[in-house]
Amino acid sequence: MLGKTIRGIVAAAAFVSLTAGAALADGPDDWRPEFPDTDFAKTSIDYDEIVSGGPRRDTIPPIHDPQFVAAATAEGIGLKEPVLSIGIDGDFRAYPLRILLWHEIVNDTVGGVPILVSYCPLCNSGVIFDRRVNGTVLDFGNTGRIRHFDMVMYDHNTESWWQQFLGEAIVGEMTGTRMEALPARLESVEQFVARAPNGQLLVPNDPSARAYGQTPYVRMDSTRLPRDRFGYKLPDDVEPVARVVVVGEEAWMLDLIREAGPIERGDLTISWRPGQNSIHDNRLIRNAKDVGTVLVQRSTADGLEDVPYDVTFAFAFSAFVPDGTLHTN
Repeated sequence: MLGKTIRGIVAAAAFVSLTAGAALADGPDDWRPEFPDTDFAKTSIDYDEIVSGGPRRDTIPPIHDPQFVAAATAEGIGLKEPVLSIGIDGDFRAYPLRILLWHEIVNDTVGGVPILVSYCPLCNSGVIFDRRVNGTVLDFGNTGRIRHFDMVMYDHNTESWWQQFLGEAIVGEMTGTRMEALPARLESVEQFVARAPNGQLLVPNDPSARAYGQTPYVRMDSTRLPRDRFGYKLPDDVEPVARVVVVGEEAWMLDLIREAGPIERGDLTISWRPGQNSIHDNRLIRNAKDVGTVLVQRSTADGLEDVPYDVTFAFAFSAFVPDGTLHTN
């Protein structure tokens, strides 16, 4: 299967480079044939930080015409498999990671709001953004490149390049512009159905196009990376692929939340409960270990409300929020 082979090669190449310190770098002169409308003279980063491992523009194909079924009656997916979910004005939708790990980007509209569903499996970052920027609705694709092992996206409107983790343009006309992250949850199918019985679940446009339900990232989240080849600053007792919960400039170790119970910080409450499979463990996602589900909410005059957060790997928080605070105890 072509899709499975390509994505497996991408994952293997990227992970080998992560553990062995390898880098496949090129630059604007190599990228211009693919991105003739990108203003490469304008950037906020060092181009040496961008790595290419074989994929090119939309080799990892984004979804522009998402198809859904009723989540409560969906078949062929494990109840504890993870989904990135959102609800806007009564419109609840869930995007399974079994699909996102092969496509990484979904352009959709939920409750009348144009959204970008983004997921980078290499750093386990899943964020949903509002695609409306400066009065324009942007449409996104995948450059095929990574920076700090996080997907670099592009918009079709200006061909500016965007960092997925931050939702920020890092190359081109829109450099420095950020999208608004929307409150979303990383939860299981079962948990989504329980809170949104009439919610919709994303399904593949072509079920045979990819190895949906399988992952090439086997045992990635239990691998000990060689620190002498790893450039991100972390406490000695924090593994680079340990999961952390990121809220703005702060992050909490997932193990801390699981073991210590709900974490309260000001009006913020961060809690954990079991019941969600990892996509970085067993080749069959439905058989993977339970990493649980995090809920981040803020107390308001009208009660608790969800806030944007990201359950990602520790190295990504170190890379993109270098001055942030990582809570380990």
